[in-house]
Amino acid sequence: MSNLKESKPKTSLGFLFEIFITFFKIGAFTFGGGYAMLPLIEREIVTNKRWLDTGEIIDYLAVSQSLPGAVAINSSVFIGYKLAGRKGALSAACGVILPSFLVILLIAMFFTRFQEIPVIQAAFAGIRSGIVALISLAAYRVGKGSIKDGIELILAVAAAILVTFFNVHAIFAIIGGALLGILIHFISPGKIIKGKKENKQ
Repeated sequence: MSNLKESKPKTSLGFLFEIFITFFKIGAFTFGGGYAMLPLIEREIVTNKRWLDTGEIIDYLAVSQSLPGAVAINSSVFIGYKLAGRKGALSAACGVILPSFLVILLIAMFFTRFQEIPVIQAAFAGIRSGIVALISLAAYRVGKGSIKDGIELILAVAAAILVTFFNVHAIFAIIGGALLGILIHFISPGKIIKGKKENKQ
């Protein structure tokens, strides 16, 4: 059975504010872009708030990465809309955008004065290392929730090889994965849907 919380009324200003604050926190404590944000989104939305389950989050992230624009904004809009319609989408998007806007504004005003200071350069070197760890964690968690059998593992490995070693654009890997998923559905009806239902129980 699902462990998701019952959502508060979609018209509740308190719930919209909670969505805003949740995504503001995600945006404020994430460095390295959308992919580094994925572990925080999963922890806040799935583990802490229990608004959605892991399978739903993975679906939204997959769609977000398939569309133009930043994955962080796209995913926040999808999740916010799922939780509270258009007002929820606006609240989530504003929440995730505002910290970056404020930080970039400050950096634009002051960073050029301090970027040559060794301590600042050392701090950013450490941040880059942390970003690698966050992205690796995101890849592990998304893979753990998405890859359930040998076929899915083969597709994931094939996509990684094509993108990494043959310079195939990521969008073609995503489109190819979607087409193969549809093909698998017709060959073995209900296989993918059944697996998703099992993950939610």
